[in-house]
Amino acid sequence: MPVSSFVNAHCHAFQRGLGARTEGADFWAWRETMLGLAAQQTPVTVRTTYAAVYAELRDAGYAAVGEFHYLGLAEAQAAAEAAEEAGIELVLLHVAYARGGIDRFRQESVAAYLRELEELRSEGVRVGVAPHSVRACPRNWLEELGRYAAEQKLPLHVHADEQPREIEECLAEHGMRPIELLDACGCLGPRTTVVHATHADGNELDLLAAAGARICACPTTEADLADGFLPVERILHRGIELCIGSDSNVRIDPREELRELDWIARRQSGRRDVFQPDDLLEIGSVNGARALDLEPGT
Repeated sequence: MPVSSFVNAHCHAFQRGLGARTEGADFWAWRETMLGLAAQQTPVTVRTTYAAVYAELRDAGYAAVGEFHYLGLAEAQAAAEAAEEAGIELVLLHVAYARGGIDRFRQESVAAYLRELEELRSEGVRVGVAPHSVRACPRNWLEELGRYAAEQKLPLHVHADEQPREIEECLAEHGMRPIELLDACGCLGPRTTVVHATHADGNELDLLAAAGARICACPTTEADLADGFLPVERILHRGIELCIGSDSNVRIDPREELRELDWIARRQSGRRDVFQPDDLLEIGSVNGARALDLEPGT
């Protein structure tokens, strides 16, 4: 992968189909529409639509994509075939889902999830460990997944702190915030990418910095879903690495993700020089490659 190529570290390709729909008043209403679309997916629709989306990603300048996938094992295999057809490098971030969502998202146990992951690996699919969120995975799942990712030296990607309600529910169940829980469960480390972290507080950012973990920002999706503003300067002050993702694919353009990230930083700081162009290019390329355990320039 050329070092100058962009890397999309977080993608839900099927959500491209939501683009022309009325999606609800807030994130949670949008989520209900998304779940309805997810329920309709089959290996055939995934094979066809993902190939088209991945071709769009490739044509926009992305050379690799991390597909955060929770539609099922057969659909994961179809996604790998679609990426091969489109000519884009795929890391299948196969999602562990214990509770919530819809039936097709869930595995009956951590062991069942790991069997799926091992099957994909045996087929030559490059994978990462992906507990969906602290909403979807209880503490014992997070502990086991953190151990497995560390032992196998695999990337670990997880949604966290995207919405205030998620934080409130985590505090009510565990007495701590999402990234604090991930740390307590052994899920934070140099191979960890926390997706969004939009509402992370100072202590959570300190934990990410201490662990050498990174944040994947998805600015066009976060804007579309009214998620809030990433605390960019506080992240940069702590030396936390950033990468980008297209997430729901409301826009497919790495330059738009980076431009929005830059503009968030300008609006928050009142300065125009928070990022230099080379900083943004590194976020869009090298950092994304590291998040997916890919070697830039290979």
